[in-house]
Amino acid sequence: MYAINFYSPLYEHMLVKGRKTATIRLGDKSDKYHTSQLVWITLGPRFSPRRKLFAAIIDAVIVKPLSEVTPREIDRENPEIRTHEEVAELLSRIYDRPVAMTDTVTVVHFSRVHEEAERRI
Repeated sequence: MYAINFYSPLYEHMLVKGRKTATIRLGDKSDKYHTSQLVWITLGPRFSPRRKLFAAIIDAVIVKPLSEVTPREIDRENPEIRTHEEVAELLSRIYDRPVAMTDTVTVVHFSRVHEEAERRI
């Protein structure tokens, strides 16, 4: 099974509460992630133990230049980010290199898959 991992613990609350339902990744990730694919949403630093937050299904995988990412996609990535420039800054920090508006990104939309016990509560 594939995982979509988030390095920063700052995302945990947004993920668990359903405020973060997409991720914007640098490059074309369409060979790795596919619509209807089941993935784990995990949290933890690279090359370290990670914690599974929940299972999710991928709703859409969209590859495009960063400049074409919609305001709604930006909001689903991080409700506290509003502009393409802020997304470029975030990606530059994550990938440790400058990111331009012409760079290709992959927007992966996902929905949480609730466990049977969670639905009964």
